Order: sequence, then structure tokens, then C-alpha cells
Amino acid sequence: MAILKSSRTSAMLSIFISYFSCSSVLLVTASFQALPSPAPGPASFTFDLPLGIGALYTGLADGRIVRYQRLRSTFVNYGYTAPNRNQAFCDGTNNTFLAPICGRPLGLAFQFGTRRLYAADAAFGLVVIEPYGGPATQLATGVDGVRFRYPAAVDVDQFSGTVYFTDASTRFNLSQLSQLIRTRDTTGRLLKYDPNTRQVTVLLRGLAGPFAVAISSDRTYVLISEFIRNRIQKYWLTGPNANTAEVLLNVAGSPGNIRRTIRGDFWVAINVQTPTVVLRGQRINGDGTILQTETFSPDFNTTLITEVNEYGGALYLGSLYPKFVGVYKP
Repeated sequence: MAILKSSRTSAMLSIFISYFSCSSVLLVTASFQALPSPAPGPASFTFDLPLGIGALYTGLADGRIVRYQRLRSTFVNYGYTAPNRNQAFCDGTNNTFLAPICGRPLGLAFQFGTRRLYAADAAFGLVVIEPYGGPATQLATGVDGVRFRYPAAVDVDQFSGTVYFTDASTRFNLSQLSQLIRTRDTTGRLLKYDPNTRQVTVLLRGLAGPFAVAISSDRTYVLISEFIRNRIQKYWLTGPNANTAEVLLNVAGSPGNIRRTIRGDFWVAINVQTPTVVLRGQRINGDGTILQTETFSPDFNTTLITEVNEYGGALYLGSLYPKFVGVYKP
């Protein structure tokens, strides 16, 4: 009888220990951190090396591109997109009407081999910053006689150097974002820049708020989000369906940027309008299957999420408004 009691006690103790051990794991598996930025609006991120060992870069509302120094836990200036940017006048601003003076880098993408940093700047078009930072060089400001109004996202083919980017509208600029959404504008375009010919080509027209572009790991297609139509399109670059697009996924919310992971799948930033705003990230594959969903509000204390970028085991969260980068570790 004593042995039986002892066995039951041991079994219950084991269950008790296992329960609280698992509970502890659950409690510490998800955490949120805010990295203060020197100006508002870190909307998009890129890294200068693959495989989780590079430095974090982001563009700010005041026209700067900054790099995060982990050892000092601070951001330092790396480059800027406006050719005549006035530091004293621009630093710290979040006034979208000043973008033509100060610049407003949105989408960012490094080409690792050349260490060139491409940016889709809302006022200055497609620009590039050469290795080691400094002022950007304008590569393109329009196509087919139509000037860019709202360059929003960019990605680069690491092998060919071809740059894919979006112009969110031919009618509205960044300071008119609310009008773009309210009128359900469908003049957005997917574009390609060839670094060899220095020519821009329109790949796809009629897009409703294309705030994202991401090239697949096998370089056969790109994904484009449509913020207004709540969907993601897949544009084929090669194969039997080359130069055509199809709806990959209808999203329960308004999708922002799309970022490919080291695994080859993608994170999509999603804004869900309920009585309150719910900010989410969904990881999808190239077939449109949802693999994972994470909810970031209320920890990520903002009304809009623009990007979820997975790197080194963490998710980096962007927005147009807060003065910090959200870092979520699931």
C-alpha cells in the first residue's frame, strides 16, 4: 500500500512539474521589444547579409536611412534619399508634405553581392545608395512619360540585379494616402528596372494599392499585395505563364508589405478592421497556403502595420507612425 501511494504521489508530482514546466515555456516563447528610432515611421527593413548575421536598416519619415548598431543599442545614420536634404530642417519630421524636400524612403532591399541598397522613395522614385552609405543616386522617376507618384515597395533579384518595385498610384502621393484608399484607386503598377539597360518596364497595371513586392527564391514569380482589394497577386516571370498574373490569396484584412523568409515562404503584414484595429502577420507559401498567423496588437501600439520581416529568429514590425521598430520573438 505504501509503495502504491508513493507511486501515485510520484506520478502526480511528475504531472505537476511537467505542467508548470510547459506553462513556463509558453510564457517565455513570445516577447515584444521596441527599438527606439531617431524619427518616426520605420516602415520597411532590410539586412546587409543573409542567414541572420547582418545589420538592420530602415527608412524614416524624415528622409534618412539608418542602421541599427546592436552593441550600442542605437540607430546611426547611413544614407539619405533627397539630393539637397537639409538636416536641420528635416531631422525628426513626420510631415508627409515635406517628402519632396526631405525624402521618404519606404521599401528597401540590399543586393548582397554589390552591397548596393535600393530604396523606393515616395518622392524621389527608385534610388540606390552605394556601399558604405551616403547620398542616394536617382535611377528612375517615371516610365512611359508618366512620373511616379507613390513608389512604395522594392525587391531585387540577387543573381541578375533586376529590381522590382511598385508605384502605388499614378494619381495620389504619400500625403494623399487617405484619398487613395477612400476612392479605391486602381492606378497602381508593378515595375521592373534593368540595371544593364537602365530602363524601366511596366509589368502590371490596374493595381489597387500595391504596397508590396517580393521575388520568389527560385526567381520564377513575384508576389504583389493590393491593400484596397484585400488580396495578393502572383505575377509569373518565367515558365508557361510568364508575364501573366493570378490571384494567389484573398486576405481577411488589408495587406501591407510582403517579405520572403530564409525558408522561401513569405510574411504578409495585415491590417484587420474590426471595432478596433487588429495588426497581424501571416506566413504563406507560393501556393497561397497560410502556414502561420501571429497577432501583434496591442503590444505593437500603432494603428497600421506595414511590414513583418523575419530575420535571425525574430519578426521586425514596421509602421508609418511610431518612433520605434517593433521586434517580436514568437
